[in-house]
Amino acid sequence: MLAFDLKNNHRHVHFIGIGGVSMSGLAEILNSHGFTVSGSDMNESKITRHLRDQGIKIYIGHSKDHIQGADIVIYTDAISLDNEELQAAMKQKLDLIDRARFLGQLMLDYKQSIAVSGTHGKTSTTSMITSIIKDLEENPTILLGGNLDEIHGNVRLGGHQLFLTEACEYKANITKYYPTTAIILNMDEDHLDYFDNMDHIYRTFAQYVENISETGQVLLNIDDPQVKKLAQETRAQVRTFSLKEEADYQARNLRFDSFGHPNFDLYYQGEKIHRIQLQVMGQHNVYNSLAAIGAVHMNGISFDQAIRGIETYKGVHRRLETKGKVNNILVIDDYAHHPTEIKSTLHALRAAHPGKIFCVFQPHTFTRTKLLLDGFASSFHEADAVVITDIYAAREKDYGDIHSKTLVDAINKKEEIAQYISSFDDIVAYYLDQLKPGDSLVTMGAGDVYLVGEKFLEAEKKLHLEATD
Repeated sequence: MLAFDLKNNHRHVHFIGIGGVSMSGLAEILNSHGFTVSGSDMNESKITRHLRDQGIKIYIGHSKDHIQGADIVIYTDAISLDNEELQAAMKQKLDLIDRARFLGQLMLDYKQSIAVSGTHGKTSTTSMITSIIKDLEENPTILLGGNLDEIHGNVRLGGHQLFLTEACEYKANITKYYPTTAIILNMDEDHLDYFDNMDHIYRTFAQYVENISETGQVLLNIDDPQVKKLAQETRAQVRTFSLKEEADYQARNLRFDSFGHPNFDLYYQGEKIHRIQLQVMGQHNVYNSLAAIGAVHMNGISFDQAIRGIETYKGVHRRLETKGKVNNILVIDDYAHHPTEIKSTLHALRAAHPGKIFCVFQPHTFTRTKLLLDGFASSFHEADAVVITDIYAAREKDYGDIHSKTLVDAINKKEEIAQYISSFDDIVAYYLDQLKPGDSLVTMGAGDVYLVGEKFLEAEKKLHLEATD
């Protein structure tokens, strides 16, 4: 049935850290194919409740008793080596596989597999491809890193013809993947708690494209000089996309409408195909759309089908997502947690909204904040004001060598626009006094900073209703 030798539909698969976006999606895929699936996570969440509704046995907390009856155990990078369930699985000599290797083996079970990688834009590009292929007769199986309304979540359960997934480079996980089509969007310094430097990142991507067979395909963004070099690292068929130079898939005559939505002429190998109007903001989404169109076209899907899907795509949750509007104040949330992403988000908003832009940024991990401090300090110049809240630790411990106040000081050395506020409620109270009709509030970060926007909308709505009574 599956390439890593799950031999029948009655085997029991247990996931340690099942509440993660990717882990939960993999669990749903196996559950849909008739396997007995269980899993544990430290906290109850919307994801764990959803999995429980699908008939999956969910444990909150970790205990060696949870793996009882399991034949194979899949674990996430987020757990520590002394995890009680992991240690018990090792002692019992159960089949044990990490999430990335499992995903890579799962790809081999599909006739066609498309994997989207790059430092930025993976979820948006994968979602764009989803918008194109979700209703195809091939009945695709899809695994996203975010929630997309068109598939009512982050996973679409399908058959074994076509598989679509994101491919993250963290901890060199992409070197464990073997798709038939690999998309590489860009390459930037990130995850420096694992990677030594940019050369280390490049060598990881180079090893990844070496995995792609002679019959496979690689789609490269040649406007990124590091990605462009990967063409010489693979034996697979190479296709390219660009906004700046001749490429297989090229955007020309780029314009933006009054909402900041791009429109452009799509060219394929020098021939104009169609003028495309996107419903999402920002030049970065032009790159994402070229990658999406190119990937599906390389897999036998017509330009007409691709363009219909791209032009109806309205975005994925937490990627320049409009959370609401009250008293003519727009609240937007974005997952941006890297300097390049912050710049792209603010640039897109500045082009679309004439009023002032107020930002709340929640740094993600101490390592990233410390090592990319200079980049972060230069990222907010298109915002009128920015509040930096506490660093979201995620997988890391706080050793006291970096603080959000350090980032505030670095920003203010360039331009006096930043301040530190810890409490989400205090941030809301502060911005209630600052924002006026016509202004925008954008929350940015990979943690729970979106709650600030939601709280602001509730508070502003209440004030507006009281003022009109």
